[in-house]
Amino acid sequence: MVEHPSMSRKLFIALNYTGLLGLAILCILPLANVLAVSLSSSSAAAAGLVKLWPVDFTWKAYEFIIQKPEFVRSLGVTLQRVVLGVSLNMLLVLLVAYPLSKDPSALKGRTIYAWIFVFTMLFSGGLIPLYMTIKALGLLDSIWALVLHHALPVFNILILLNFFRGLPKELEEASQIDGAGHWTVLWRIYVPLSMPSLATLTLFSIVGQWNAWFDGIIFMNSPDNYPLQSYLYTVITAVDTLLAGSADLELLAEVSDRTAKSAQIFLGALPILLVYPFIQRFFMKGIVLGSVKE
Repeated sequence: MVEHPSMSRKLFIALNYTGLLGLAILCILPLANVLAVSLSSSSAAAAGLVKLWPVDFTWKAYEFIIQKPEFVRSLGVTLQRVVLGVSLNMLLVLLVAYPLSKDPSALKGRTIYAWIFVFTMLFSGGLIPLYMTIKALGLLDSIWALVLHHALPVFNILILLNFFRGLPKELEEASQIDGAGHWTVLWRIYVPLSMPSLATLTLFSIVGQWNAWFDGIIFMNSPDNYPLQSYLYTVITAVDTLLAGSADLELLAEVSDRTAKSAQIFLGALPILLVYPFIQRFFMKGIVLGSVKE
């Protein structure tokens, strides 16, 4: 016999959906406004007529941004950073999480090693020692200054090692009986079974590398080496300087500082918006399965 949900249960579900829908709308509205401004004429944007729909629709702001060498150059730096940073993140997280997922009997001092990593989440040397280290290594103004100090995210290690601990030990024991070593167990058994968790951590890493802006300001002496978010920060905080030096009077009449900035902000967020739907189905499963165990 099928049990029908009670009235209180229906009310609870309705309130949940209403609350989540409201939060989703609050998240979408600012982005929709930025997109509408970027697709509107400069006069409409300056007059404050643009809300959630473009006024006097035009692509001129995007045409102007794509032609800017600074934007294209910073986008290239960020793409390079994402490729190198995400690859290094995932490799190191795998290599660290695998041994830490073993029982203390299999890895002596395993608990001590784990707490050392946790300690680094709570305390750090600070910005000045980090800058001095990067400078002493000769990494200033290089892509490695942006990648190496984020190379091993401890939070990702904790998620993955708990996921590994939840895998059946019989699989590893059976493979070891067949003569498989730790490398084979990791790459042939653990990694294929951990795709939901790895997809989640990959998303974390991509978002972190793509959105990072402060380290670009600190470690890059030349604006030519800024990643995209650092460049956008300098553009957004500047006052009416985006179009400075442009000799195209027609362009100045059609593109304003506000519409150009809005176009850059939307372009900066667009790749993450495109990547997330393909990984989202793994997201919740990876988080739940990688939750902390007692």
